[in-house]
Amino acid sequence: MAERYDCTECADSLYGQKYILREDKPFCIKCFEDLFSSNCEVCEKPISCTSKDLSYKERHWHCECFLCIKCERSLVDRPFATKDDAPMCIECYSNEYSAKCHACLKTIMPGTKKMEHRGNSWHENCFTCNRCQQPIGTRSFIPKEADHYCLPCYEKQFAKQCVHCKKPITTGGVNYRDQPWHKECFVCIGCRQQLAGQRFTSRDDFAYCLNCFCNLFAKKCAHCTTSISGEMSTRIKHTWQQGQVGWGKNRRGRSLSSQQFTAAAISSAASTTFRLLNPTSDYM
Repeated sequence: MAERYDCTECADSLYGQKYILREDKPFCIKCFEDLFSSNCEVCEKPISCTSKDLSYKERHWHCECFLCIKCERSLVDRPFATKDDAPMCIECYSNEYSAKCHACLKTIMPGTKKMEHRGNSWHENCFTCNRCQQPIGTRSFIPKEADHYCLPCYEKQFAKQCVHCKKPITTGGVNYRDQPWHKECFVCIGCRQQLAGQRFTSRDDFAYCLNCFCNLFAKKCAHCTTSISGEMSTRIKHTWQQGQVGWGKNRRGRSLSSQQFTAAAISSAASTTFRLLNPTSDYM
């Protein structure tokens, strides 16, 4: 007597019948569909084991039910997108929801590279330098009004040229006597120290830090021989007595035990020097 071979669920004989194995257990077609087949997302009917089951994110469709919700064209073997979990063909999705290129005004299709700046979008090849017309891509650029420039073109067209090295100034410029300089180019002619943000003076159109200017041009003290420098805005008078240099008489015949001299402070933007004046003839 032959061994029985029955459906695992209903126990009907499978001899001469179509059946499906699941985990090495045989099921008749009806039982298998009742137990394991998915229902179509659209028609809600079971998807038979003889039909193609299209699935996306644990949702299932019959082939004939998998359509774009806008144009109702079949999405089988075609790329698609979803909006609120509803499938749409790429054309309908793009027309409804994709950004438009700010340059050519055409739709930027899903899956293509998109450039964005200040709330606007461009095709990659439409986002170009306003001067050389080359795509900017991922390179650095500078916006000016409604246009965009790659760095080399911006420097050629708009950047000021350093009066010293003749190269474009892109950041950190210094303006001196209505002429632009790089910070690193505007230095003391003596010690080469950068002068940006520092106190300095000039002589014969050359810039000097205060130390170099004093060492080179300031008068020296007759007593200690160091440079006389400072910042003074008013004339200051000092009295200096040169003791016991001789005896004399003034116009009134009075003896002078010492000669009286006055020294006046002479101020300038960079230094202060003292000048010895003539003895006062009307002293007392």
